[in-house]
Amino acid sequence: MKLALGTSITIDKDYTEEGEKFKSRVVDMGKDCVMIDYPTHLETGRTAFFIDGTQLLVSFVDELKMAYVFKTEVMGRLNRGIPMLQLSYPGDLELIKIQRREFVRVDSPLDVAVDKDGIVHQLVAEDISAGGMAVNLAKSNFEEDDIVRLTIVLPYANNSIKYVRVNARIVRIWEKDGRRIASLQFDQIDPDSRQQVIRLCFERQLKKRNE
Repeated sequence: MKLALGTSITIDKDYTEEGEKFKSRVVDMGKDCVMIDYPTHLETGRTAFFIDGTQLLVSFVDELKMAYVFKTEVMGRLNRGIPMLQLSYPGDLELIKIQRREFVRVDSPLDVAVDKDGIVHQLVAEDISAGGMAVNLAKSNFEEDDIVRLTIVLPYANNSIKYVRVNARIVRIWEKDGRRIASLQFDQIDPDSRQQVIRLCFERQLKKRNE
């Protein structure tokens, strides 16, 4: 079993602007649920109190040093000698493997504005990850090692839209099915923007798995 008693977990309040992170530990397991210690804020150490129905994102590393993430919801509170928070658990087969704390690259056409030297090109991304993206260059004239400013449109499953702005470097230009594609690497993406991209990657992976 990938998630086991004593496993340390990191909790993201994925549906907030702040992208707050908390830590906790699995103290008991039941059918379709897990019980954890009351989470504490990673930075302040303060205990967090989540109301029932709060949507969260949980990540952890198992005994084989593999990292996983799953979407969960607060189901309630229990007290069996210690106060515990009860979270829904989708099961090991629904876990999504992550690499180097980043989601794997997911195919996802996204609108992106690419600003080079003050000239903005409206293009479409082929795929995206927390570390970069591939963009269909169409007829735009770019070269490898160009430094550009990106404005990426991120449409979420709940119909909200976020805009991520980040500098990037074109690390490679290649062809795919007769189209010129540029692979871009994000340059020092801020934590909030990175969290928004990770959220989109997670939603797209979950949607693909459920299709």
